[in-house]
Amino acid sequence: MIGVIFNLGTQNVEVRVQESNVFFRTSQVEQFADISGIKLDKEGVVKEFPDLKDKKDWKDQAIKRFKKNIRKMKNEKERIEYLIEELSKQGYKPIFLQKKGFRTIRL
Repeated sequence: MIGVIFNLGTQNVEVRVQESNVFFRTSQVEQFADISGIKLDKEGVVKEFPDLKDKKDWKDQAIKRFKKNIRKMKNEKERIEYLIEELSKQGYKPIFLQKKGFRTIRL
Protein backbone atom coordinates (compact mmCIF):
# COMPACT_ATOMS: atom_id res chain seq x y z
CA MET A 1 0.00 0.00 0.00
CA ILE A 2 1.25 3.45 -0.98
CA GLY A 3 -0.57 6.70 -0.29
CA VAL A 4 -0.15 10.35 -1.17
CA ILE A 5 -1.79 13.33 0.44
CA PHE A 6 -2.58 16.16 -1.96
CA ASN A 7 -3.79 19.69 -1.39
CA LEU A 8 -6.49 21.11 -3.67
CA GLY A 9 -7.36 24.66 -2.66
CA THR A 10 -8.43 24.48 0.98
CA GLN A 11 -9.06 20.74 0.88
CA ASN A 12 -6.73 17.79 1.49
CA VAL A 13 -7.23 14.67 -0.64
CA GLU A 14 -5.69 11.32 0.23
CA VAL A 15 -4.98 8.87 -2.58
CA ARG A 16 -4.21 5.26 -1.75
CA VAL A 17 -2.96 2.54 -4.11
CA GLN A 18 -3.41 -1.11 -3.13
CA GLU A 19 -2.27 -3.43 -5.90
CA SER A 20 -4.22 -2.23 -8.99
CA ASN A 21 -6.92 -0.42 -6.99
CA VAL A 22 -6.89 3.35 -6.48
CA PHE A 23 -8.95 4.96 -3.72
CA PHE A 24 -9.58 8.61 -2.82
CA ARG A 25 -10.93 10.45 0.20
CA THR A 26 -11.11 14.04 1.33
CA SER A 27 -10.45 15.36 4.80
CA GLN A 28 -14.23 15.63 5.40
CA VAL A 29 -15.00 11.99 4.52
CA GLU A 30 -13.71 9.02 6.49
CA GLN A 31 -14.30 6.32 3.88
CA PHE A 32 -12.34 5.83 0.69
CA ALA A 33 -14.07 5.90 -2.70
CA ASP A 34 -12.96 5.03 -6.21
CA ILE A 35 -12.03 7.55 -8.94
CA SER A 36 -15.63 8.31 -9.90
CA GLY A 37 -15.99 10.68 -6.93
CA ILE A 38 -12.97 12.87 -7.68
CA LYS A 39 -13.28 16.42 -9.03
CA LEU A 40 -11.76 16.88 -12.48
CA ASP A 41 -11.08 20.13 -14.26
CA LYS A 42 -12.36 20.03 -17.84
CA GLU A 43 -9.44 22.14 -19.11
CA GLY A 44 -6.93 19.70 -17.59
CA VAL A 45 -8.76 16.71 -19.06
CA VAL A 46 -8.89 18.35 -22.50
CA LYS A 47 -5.11 18.99 -22.34
CA GLU A 48 -4.56 15.26 -21.83
CA PHE A 49 -7.37 14.06 -24.13
CA PRO A 50 -8.16 16.72 -26.78
CA ASP A 51 -10.80 14.49 -28.39
CA LEU A 52 -13.02 14.89 -25.29
CA LYS A 53 -13.38 18.66 -25.74
CA ASP A 54 -16.89 18.65 -27.23
CA LYS A 55 -18.22 15.49 -25.58
CA LYS A 56 -20.94 15.68 -22.96
CA ASP A 57 -19.65 12.63 -21.10
CA TRP A 58 -16.02 13.86 -20.99
CA LYS A 59 -15.64 13.03 -17.30
CA ASP A 60 -16.87 9.43 -17.65
CA GLN A 61 -14.59 8.79 -20.61
CA ALA A 62 -11.60 10.34 -18.81
CA ILE A 63 -12.24 8.07 -15.82
CA LYS A 64 -12.43 4.97 -18.05
CA ARG A 65 -9.13 5.90 -19.69
CA PHE A 66 -7.55 6.49 -16.29
CA LYS A 67 -8.60 3.05 -15.02
CA LYS A 68 -7.29 1.41 -18.18
CA ASN A 69 -3.89 3.11 -17.75
CA ILE A 70 -3.68 2.07 -14.09
CA ARG A 71 -4.33 -1.60 -14.93
CA LYS A 72 -1.48 -1.60 -17.48
CA MET A 73 1.13 -0.58 -14.90
CA LYS A 74 3.36 -3.19 -13.28
CA ASN A 75 3.48 -2.16 -9.60
CA GLU A 76 2.22 0.24 -6.95
CA LYS A 77 5.25 2.53 -7.23
CA GLU A 78 4.69 3.04 -10.94
CA ARG A 79 0.98 3.72 -10.31
CA ILE A 80 1.61 6.30 -7.57
CA GLU A 81 4.18 8.13 -9.70
CA TYR A 82 1.63 8.27 -12.52
CA LEU A 83 -1.03 9.58 -10.12
CA ILE A 84 1.25 12.32 -8.79
CA GLU A 85 2.08 13.41 -12.32
CA GLU A 86 -1.50 13.34 -13.59
CA LEU A 87 -3.19 14.90 -10.56
CA SER A 88 -0.56 17.66 -10.49
CA LYS A 89 -1.78 18.60 -13.98
CA GLN A 90 -5.30 18.90 -12.53
CA GLY A 91 -4.21 21.36 -9.84
CA TYR A 92 -3.54 18.88 -7.02
CA LYS A 93 -0.32 19.58 -5.07
CA PRO A 94 1.37 16.53 -3.50
CA ILE A 95 2.35 17.08 0.13
CA PHE A 96 3.19 13.69 1.70
CA LEU A 97 4.05 10.19 0.48
CA GLN A 98 3.25 7.22 2.73
CA LYS A 99 4.42 3.63 2.23
CA LYS A 100 3.24 0.80 4.42
CA GLY A 101 5.98 0.03 6.95
CA PHE A 102 7.96 3.24 6.27
CA ARG A 103 7.96 6.77 7.62
CA THR A 104 6.00 9.47 5.85
CA ILE A 105 8.03 11.54 3.36
CA ARG A 106 7.34 15.22 2.72
CA LEU A 107 7.23 15.99 -1.00
